[in-house]
Amino acid sequence: MDVEIRDLQTLPVDEDRLREAAVRAAEAGGGGVDAVSIAIVDDERITRLNRRFRSTDSATDVIAFEAEQEPGRVAGEVIVSADTALRQAEEAGHDLQAELCLLVAHGVLHTLGYEDYDEQSRAEMMRIQRQVLEDMGEQLGDDE
Repeated sequence: MDVEIRDLQTLPVDEDRLREAAVRAAEAGGGGVDAVSIAIVDDERITRLNRRFRSTDSATDVIAFEAEQEPGRVAGEVIVSADTALRQAEEAGHDLQAELCLLVAHGVLHTLGYEDYDEQSRAEMMRIQRQVLEDMGEQLGDDE
């Protein structure tokens, strides 16, 4: 799977680990996507996107667009707020890298069609995300 990362915040993160989280999440989620674009933005940018695409005028941690057929491949898009990720990492008691990997995995699952609008679906997504991060050796705090 091709993974393109655009770190628009120039964070001190390991992009290879983010790529690994994306690939592992796609595999654990059943595959079906050939490429994922990941953008790391600030709260201001993700608020604008959230307003435009979800009619919600606030920041969120991740927005994902379900994979769509493009000529010769199926591609999805994941947008992560660095500001929100940093706050959530501090609250959960783990580092920013682990939080970003978690959010990338979560976003990739959304590109595959997973939803978290009800308790059962959310539990399944959380199980897969946690397994992906555990397999990568990322340490999560207790709040995830």
